[in-house]
Amino acid sequence: MMQVHNEADRFLEDVLKDLSEFVDDIVIVDDASTDDTAKLCRSFPKVKKLVVLQESKFQREWELREYLWRFACSSEPDWLLSVDADEFYEDKAKTHMRELINQDRYDWVGFRFFDFWGGITHYRDDTLWGIHRRHTRTLVRYMPDYYYYNPPMDHHVPRLPLSYSALPGFLAELRVKHFGWAVSKEERYRKYLRYMERDPKGEWGSLDHYRSILDENPTLVEWKEELQ
Repeated sequence: MMQVHNEADRFLEDVLKDLSEFVDDIVIVDDASTDDTAKLCRSFPKVKKLVVLQESKFQREWELREYLWRFACSSEPDWLLSVDADEFYEDKAKTHMRELINQDRYDWVGFRFFDFWGGITHYRDDTLWGIHRRHTRTLVRYMPDYYYYNPPMDHHVPRLPLSYSALPGFLAELRVKHFGWAVSKEERYRKYLRYMERDPKGEWGSLDHYRSILDENPTLVEWKEELQ
């Protein structure tokens, strides 16, 4: 399950190629893109369901997440993998995916995410950039009768219902490459301005974290693929 907006000239094509290798179906909500994002999505056979919103919900992010969740659940899946249009699961993680879902001990899986910076060879690792030091829940079992809750937040909304935290989960030592910051300095600056515009008081996130986007010499670590 994925939400997209004007991703045609970024990482979306490679992400869809990658996902097509190990998922059964792909469900996408296009948040009123004005480029060829929808056309690109339709070109992949694994994209079984696609809806294009006529009016963007980007400024009401929790509504967009809620819409995507309900749209994906309408397919009555067994498990759902929440993926953004700039995320790539390491090969080792992909080989273990079936093993992770073919069990009855836990109902969600968390992975370690790495924020790549300025390119696809190094990830950022300093005080304010350490998402890889904790787990992010992205793979969940769907249970039709369970209570699902999404918090009404305008920014940095959890990608999956918070009520999953009450269920047994598994923290996998498997990695995901996030390329959202693996872009030019100019594009990172535009993202900084967008964050400050949407959350000027740091209500939904950390102002120090937003400002650190402008750091001239962040600590970067070379990425090394793990053997399967």
